[in-house]
Amino acid sequence: MWVFGYGSLIWKVDFPYETQIVGYIKGYERRFYQHSTDHRGTKENPGRVVTLIPSDKEESKVYGVAYKIKDSDIDEVVNHLDYREKGGYERITVTFFPKNDIANSFSITIYLASHDNPQYAGYADIDDLAKQIVKCSGPSGENVDYVLNLANSMRSIAPEVDDKHLFDLEKAILALKSKQ
Repeated sequence: MWVFGYGSLIWKVDFPYETQIVGYIKGYERRFYQHSTDHRGTKENPGRVVTLIPSDKEESKVYGVAYKIKDSDIDEVVNHLDYREKGGYERITVTFFPKNDIANSFSITIYLASHDNPQYAGYADIDDLAKQIVKCSGPSGENVDYVLNLANSMRSIAPEVDDKHLFDLEKAILALKSKQ
């Protein structure tokens, strides 16, 4: 089994795995369209975390990390991730493409928060997202840290990729934080 991390699973890997490969999936865009009331916010003050939305752009790719799970660990890891991603995410299978064609493409499990789940927040412009994120925190920490960790991780694993939504949000958050 392979699991794809495109959000906090890139830098907060709290499950056993055999190997990891940087790469991407096609046909989606990473967006901060999911509320977080259990990790980066509360029910009274929900944070924002990423999900994937279908893209109509043929060239759309979302970069992240694929983790190969040992057969003997699959049940434990799936149970752990089902709990960790309980806030509206469901498991689906897509095709993963390793970066730099280091291996053939293969099927991978992703956790996707569809637009019809109760935590789906939907579109907000970058400035409104930034304003919401800077005032949120939850059991897993500050919502700002989630965004900054993701942006730094993406620069590390795929420096050639311009994730405009993520980097524009990071810029807006840093601008707000500099005024505090």
